[in-house]
Amino acid sequence: MNVEEEYRERLQKIIAADPRFPSDAYDFVRDAVSYTTRKLKVGEGTTPRRHISGQELLEGVRELALRQFGPLTIDVLTEWNIRRTDDFGSIVFNLVSHNLLGASEEDSPADFANGYDFQDAFVKPFQETGPLPSDLPKIA
Repeated sequence: MNVEEEYRERLQKIIAADPRFPSDAYDFVRDAVSYTTRKLKVGEGTTPRRHISGQELLEGVRELALRQFGPLTIDVLTEWNIRRTDDFGSIVFNLVSHNLLGASEEDSPADFANGYDFQDAFVKPFQETGPLPSDLPKIA
């Protein structure tokens, strides 16, 4: 069995035990861990290998979601039953409990509590910032 097949098998066990979130949500969080690790250059070159914090991961989640889903981010997360940052913590610790992610002794689901407001993080970046300029060309 290859690594991806093993991941899928373990993921199905997680979802069977905790059906709140679909596999796409878990895949996204796994991608967000990779994105955050690359962004912070953890373990690259002269940067010593270190663990990323819950807050760092939440920021990576926010950035990656906005990049991938743009103004539809809040809709995608809602479809996945993710409504607050605590839900990302639940996904992370479900993955940890099945040895699909690592955690340090100090890590806790509480690290993800009240990380940011979803409206501020995922909706406001796409809201109008004021009236449109009056000199815009007319659309025929």
